[in-house]
Amino acid sequence: MPTKTSPAPVVARAPESEKITINMGFVDLGQVDLLVAEGFYSNRTDFIRTAIRTHLATHADALRQAVSRNMLVLGLQRFSTADLEAVRAAGETLQIRVLGLAVIAPDVSPALAKATIDSLTVLGALHASPAVKAALADRIR
Repeated sequence: MPTKTSPAPVVARAPESEKITINMGFVDLGQVDLLVAEGFYSNRTDFIRTAIRTHLATHADALRQAVSRNMLVLGLQRFSTADLEAVRAAGETLQIRVLGLAVIAPDVSPALAKATIDSLTVLGALHASPAVKAALADRIR
């Protein structure tokens, strides 16, 4: 006799990348397309990612020093309702400084965010509800 099983819970994951748009001159774009056609890269995106990573690698020391000097958290930093409730219970506020991705959970209320986040600096991407972003607009740098 077959048994019923519950479906596995769906866990929301933050995207691993952010989509950007760039404008390129026709000759530059043609050169990229030629390198793709010649098999050096699988597509335009592959070329652009490789070029960016190569360029960032040339500035690795300067980036490490700047991250340290600016006291930035590198990578992904998440803030849940429970995290912010604990900050509020302790009578503290946060000065958030992230290089990468900052995620404020979708269930965080604008009032809780405003009561617990004193300043928010994100070099990269901020994922938060439009209402939370609006509540923190004067604190986002």
